[in-house]
Amino acid sequence: MNLSVVGKSLLALTLLVFSSLNLAQEAGASVPDSSYAKPGQLVAIPSTRASDTRLLNLRCTGDGPVSVLLEACSRADSITWYRVQPLLAKQTRVCSYDRAGYGFSEEGPLPRDVDADVRDLDALITAAGIQTPTVLVGHSLGTDIVRRYAERHRNRVAGLVLVDPPEHYISKYALDWDSSERASNKQRFELLQTCLDAAIAGTLAKGDGDLSRCVADPDTKWPEAVRASIRAYKLNPAFWRTIKSELSYNETVFNAPIVVHKNRSDLPVVILVAGDTYAEAPSPLREALEKSREKTIANIAANTTRSTRIDVANSGHDMQMDQPQAVVDAVTAVMKQFAKK
Repeated sequence: MNLSVVGKSLLALTLLVFSSLNLAQEAGASVPDSSYAKPGQLVAIPSTRASDTRLLNLRCTGDGPVSVLLEACSRADSITWYRVQPLLAKQTRVCSYDRAGYGFSEEGPLPRDVDADVRDLDALITAAGIQTPTVLVGHSLGTDIVRRYAERHRNRVAGLVLVDPPEHYISKYALDWDSSERASNKQRFELLQTCLDAAIAGTLAKGDGDLSRCVADPDTKWPEAVRASIRAYKLNPAFWRTIKSELSYNETVFNAPIVVHKNRSDLPVVILVAGDTYAEAPSPLREALEKSREKTIANIAANTTRSTRIDVANSGHDMQMDQPQAVVDAVTAVMKQFAKK
């Protein structure tokens, strides 16, 4: 989820950050299967030194002529796609993965920004032998990652599906945005540091005081083995270092406009826009967020000659949970466009 979708108290934001996986139950979703309690395929990619490697967790299912790779949002791992991946696997090869520091993947070098994620993604595709060109699907922050990847590795990308891209340059439309965000971020990062310090000290599992906001229990209807694995990796200091770095970078990236390049690509791009992303935001803020989102989507679309926007009703920001079939249909449409090329 995008931290810039506000209009809530800091406590509410904190609970959204650390219990976002519970949204599946609110959407009436089925539970993830027990395979998510353990790694899929641990793929070694180059580390900071040529002689070293580190492991990223990859989950691939299905078979087909075009491969699809799913890129999660900020603070999320491959489990966020548990409703989408089985549906796609019925028609093609589909892979999801845990970015460095999340899930079962080892920690990566800091900072954890989009450039670092793009380097890891390219290394993963190469090391795992994922068929290219591939269809890349990104949610929220993941849309920034897959767009940057496509800019740098156009020949390896068949098309993009962008699931509810986060609004950029909100301060242009909300004049007091910068000051309010600075105040919220100060408190947010103080809490993150508290969580990290406790993880390093080995006291995070106690959940005393503010620590109770660090690791919310996953949905009680999920398999206990899955819930236990989620609790376990959130006790790891690497998880908290990664979150701190990623969110620090997000402060900058989301307050800059999308760059419109002089030369347009011919890459097929489908942009899925959720109808209820800002449903709970107060009116003045909601209007600013909507204006910012519209400009963001327009600029994304302007970078290709083959863009399609689809508005998805009855969906919040986590469309992969609320309306997984909409994501699947968009991927199918991109694959058909690629097949005709």
